[in-house]
Amino acid sequence: MTQHMTQHATQHATVEAAEQQSATAPFLVLCGTGKNGSRVVDRLRERGHPVRVGSRSGRPPFDWESPDTWDPALEGVGAVFLVCQPDVGAPGTARTVRAFAERAVKAGVRRLVLLSARGEDLALETEEAVREAGTEWTILRAGWFFQNFTEGVFRPYVMAGELPFPAGDVREPFIDADDIAEVAVEALTGDGHHGRVHDLTGPRLLSFGEAVAELAAAGGPTVRYVPLPPGEYAEWLAGQGFEPELVAFLSELFAQLMDGRNAVVSDGVREVLGRQGRDFADFAREAAAEGVWRD
Repeated sequence: MTQHMTQHATQHATVEAAEQQSATAPFLVLCGTGKNGSRVVDRLRERGHPVRVGSRSGRPPFDWESPDTWDPALEGVGAVFLVCQPDVGAPGTARTVRAFAERAVKAGVRRLVLLSARGEDLALETEEAVREAGTEWTILRAGWFFQNFTEGVFRPYVMAGELPFPAGDVREPFIDADDIAEVAVEALTGDGHHGRVHDLTGPRLLSFGEAVAELAAAGGPTVRYVPLPPGEYAEWLAGQGFEPELVAFLSELFAQLMDGRNAVVSDGVREVLGRQGRDFADFAREAAAEGVWRD
């Protein structure tokens, strides 16, 4: 009886020690200097959590393309926020993420949170790699960010006054990257997210033409949206200097995403944060007031 009680006490102490270590273990945020990762890093630090920035300039450095950087970055980490480059559904990404997730589990990581893409069939294999890793997992599916117009792929064209894109009049539930970051932090630090896929959108649908019109109405730049057919858009990308493999991938990707499948607003942000996601008009007014489009 005494031996049994001693064993039980030892096991209990071991569990408590593991939980305490998990509570103080750093969070690894991949692409931690990027649009999404940097926001997650900031919010984790605001809450007093230790954070390891996963980037080539991080300490230790992390590079998706250099597996020899993975183990040092994972050492002692309790949870990882995964952001994939160049895209969660890009060729070879699922294979890379599967290899990384296996290493993460071996290193003792207890939770993986993947930023995936809403409506992107090409991303499903990467999601499966995270699901099958053998640890707690959460998947966040999001579409186009508000910040694509201020610090992302659309900014140069917004600044130039003309945005070519193969979206036609399809409407998109644009979402604030800050809302995504808050959801990510809840999934990384809170309970009840294991095995869940959070579908994240903003509160209303906008076409790309309507979105750029709202930028101008809020005091931002006047931008002409040019809805290109897919073939013409592929030619335009090639003319911009994109490699043929990337042109092919982006053409396939946008043909999927802009077929209307994402023209539905979800309640995912409210379910996690207890509030509605930020509205695009509020974002546009704040961005204009901050002067983000000034040269």
